Amino acid sequence: MENTLAAQYLRVSTERQEYSLECQRAGIETYARQRNFTVCRTYVDAAKSGLEIKHRQGLCQLLQDVLGGNCPYRSILVYDVSRWGRFQDPDEAAHYEFLCKTAGVQVHYCAEHFGNDTYLPNVVLKALKRVMAGEYSRELSDKVFAALIRLARDGYRAGSYAGYGLRRMLLSADKTPKGQLLPGERKNVTNERVTLAPGPANEIHWVREIYRMFIHEHMRLQHIANKLNKLGVPGLHGRKWTRNMVGGILRNPKYKGTLRYNTTTQRLSSRNRKNPETEWIVVPGAYESIVEPATFEMAQQEFRNRPYNRSNDQVVEALRSILKKAGMLTPRLIRAQPNALCPESYRRRFGSLTRAYELAGYESRHKWIVSHKNQIRKLRTERDGEAGRRRSE
Repeated sequence: MENTLAAQYLRVSTERQEYSLECQRAGIETYARQRNFTVCRTYVDAAKSGLEIKHRQGLCQLLQDVLGGNCPYRSILVYDVSRWGRFQDPDEAAHYEFLCKTAGVQVHYCAEHFGNDTYLPNVVLKALKRVMAGEYSRELSDKVFAALIRLARDGYRAGSYAGYGLRRMLLSADKTPKGQLLPGERKNVTNERVTLAPGPANEIHWVREIYRMFIHEHMRLQHIANKLNKLGVPGLHGRKWTRNMVGGILRNPKYKGTLRYNTTTQRLSSRNRKNPETEWIVVPGAYESIVEPATFEMAQQEFRNRPYNRSNDQVVEALRSILKKAGMLTPRLIRAQPNALCPESYRRRFGSLTRAYELAGYESRHKWIVSHKNQIRKLRTERDGEAGRRRSE
């Protein structure tokens, strides 16, 4: 009897997973030998979560080949339902399998005890297996989350990112320091713990300088970043400084020794969202501080006093103050006024600088230029839309 060509799909979430790629390959090989399949192509997703498809290049390539007719095989061999995916919506797993089926390519689950046909008990069992695969991920997520919360409440570090000026310190079971963990390194003993410790002296110096420039010189975040780059101070991992990097140092309480955890959540590959403060885990004195708590609180008060935290009426009043002194408004004058937003912030808040000028009672001499540009942009958009409709007809 002539063998039938087939492809095999292999996936593991982590390198330590129970069913390794080799085990899946061996199981598929046995199944193929018993049913006269010859594996001619292999698709692999190593260390890829089964929760979603967008990061699984192997499965994406398989579907692309099948739907594009670029495949010599008529069957796909998968070890079990969970290797196909642990999608939280079981209909998603069924959808990808149905796409293959409509293209004339059948999916076989080699380690499952149901047939791949439309016989009702097999259909029900397959659907149940898909639900169970997704439920396994939910239960595992709950267990891991509970363990991380317990570690955070005890004052231990749960994440792998220390931050500028800090380093991860490995602790033994009796809380004795064992040494610093390098980027990418993990603890390998279950009862070991990780905390944060002050980093190199030069990084600690620049962390304190950032607080000084922000609190006492009232410098903007971007100006601090520009100054650090001009002085040749390397940022984290040698990168150039940005306003977000500076803001992270000024806002994160770990620099005053406080652990803060569970401020955001992104469980089961969902969208990252902010948790209410009642769910935050806050442990003061968990780490050795780099800046004094009073200094950190002064930085937070400085943030609250900054113009971008003010109302629309307040920031427009700052423009009126500039107008009263200078008799005009320009981006350069706005940047020189410490109580005003930067021009870009006015654009984001009011839609354009011209609109902000109008609210302050000033009509720009270049208003007609802006109006002319807007009219040209509108005409071009209408022209392109009309051309697109004609092509579609």
